[in-house]
Amino acid sequence: MAASTPHPAPAAPRVERDRTHYLYIAVIAAVALGIAVGLIWPDAAVQLKPLGTGFVKLIKMMISPIIFCTIVLGIGSVRKAAKVGAVGGIALGYFLMMSFVALAVGLVVGNLLHPGEGLHLTDALKQTGHAQVSSEALGPVDFVLSVIPATFVSAFTEGQVLQTLLVALLAGFALQAMGSAGQPVLRGIEHMQRLVFRVLSMVMWAAPVGAFGAIAAVTGSAGLEALKSLAVLMLGFYLTCFLFVFVVLGALLRIVAGLNVLSLFRYLAREFLLILSTSSSESALPRLIAKMEHLGVSRPVVGITVPTGYSFNLDGTMIYMTMASLYIADALGTPMSLGEQIPLLLFLLLASKGAAGVSGAGLATLAGGLQSHKPALVDGVGLIVGIDRFMSEARALTNFAGNAVATVLVGTWTKEIDGVRVRRVLAGELPFDETTLLDERRSVGSGLPEPREPGEPGERRGSRGSRGEEPVGV
Repeated sequence: MAASTPHPAPAAPRVERDRTHYLYIAVIAAVALGIAVGLIWPDAAVQLKPLGTGFVKLIKMMISPIIFCTIVLGIGSVRKAAKVGAVGGIALGYFLMMSFVALAVGLVVGNLLHPGEGLHLTDALKQTGHAQVSSEALGPVDFVLSVIPATFVSAFTEGQVLQTLLVALLAGFALQAMGSAGQPVLRGIEHMQRLVFRVLSMVMWAAPVGAFGAIAAVTGSAGLEALKSLAVLMLGFYLTCFLFVFVVLGALLRIVAGLNVLSLFRYLAREFLLILSTSSSESALPRLIAKMEHLGVSRPVVGITVPTGYSFNLDGTMIYMTMASLYIADALGTPMSLGEQIPLLLFLLLASKGAAGVSGAGLATLAGGLQSHKPALVDGVGLIVGIDRFMSEARALTNFAGNAVATVLVGTWTKEIDGVRVRRVLAGELPFDETTLLDERRSVGSGLPEPREPGEPGERRGSRGSRGEEPVGV
């Protein structure tokens, strides 16, 4: 009998290359080109600002529908409403605690550096400072009332994150109460979520253009002179943010979740690059929601923690307002004692919540808070207008890092995180889908069983909420 011919080995499946890799290389090149244009042709570079503004507006138009879909799908699939309340309570408590920590860190560094000593204030700078006082900042009562939208739909049309959050919570709880009758609506919202994220992935291809315009404009308007004259404050602020993120947040993440902060930030590297090029943490909000879900944090935790954190967990803004206030007081020749600093900073902490969502909230909130609590210092706000745009990058990066870490911590405390999946994602075994920005395997309509409550019969190994999972150290 003739020997049988061995069958050739099947060809390896063709792996489609991630084209978005080239997109972020283009963003880096655009940032470098923007800096060069800003330094060489500053007047022309300032005219490029609409490119950056337009890109950020494209991203912001996607935030409300993404938050709505994420929260409704998350809450609608949870069996017990008390779980959502527990997540919200833990998140808000953590946000308040970290705000105090950020203020304390900024207070210590600001009192050690004294960067404002020896500066002189001109009449022109005084007028510039008063021009930064925003009339949009709201008091505590008005802020609470502003969370309630005029109509059910206006939360989406006005782009108010907290209004969208409120409407989504109500819709999610309503669908939860409807039980099986609400499943068709949940499947419809799931399809809507796919559409919204696909549109977002298309918009991201404009990132190099937006990054070029934003960086060129800020470099051209500020120039090197502004950086030289205020280098101590700016570098001190950057160093403080760096220490806060990698020492304070890094220690918390290691102790609570057993994770290496560098591994988490490497996973979010593209989002950090996007924020650095646009100086807006909101430009990465939709992607943070998608990536935290992909990481293994449950939808309810992501949907509540991330949008709420963008209004209440502003660690970078807290540090900025602390150091800027001390800098201005020193520059005006009226340094504040510790007894004067603490009440002012506590007032600014509350003022920052009332100004959530205000455009240019960092500088506007500082000026408005000083106007209300210590009007004599408003004159000095003009001293930092020139470098505020550069400092806003550190603010945005720190705020984003704080919200990413907060999401993991809240997921760990509420046992709503899949530890096994976290290890695999951070190790690169489960890459994020840059095309859809969604994990189809974990969707509501995929036919897979939903994660059960901890302790219920038939709980899947490694599901979110599992009490017996291994530590998630990386």
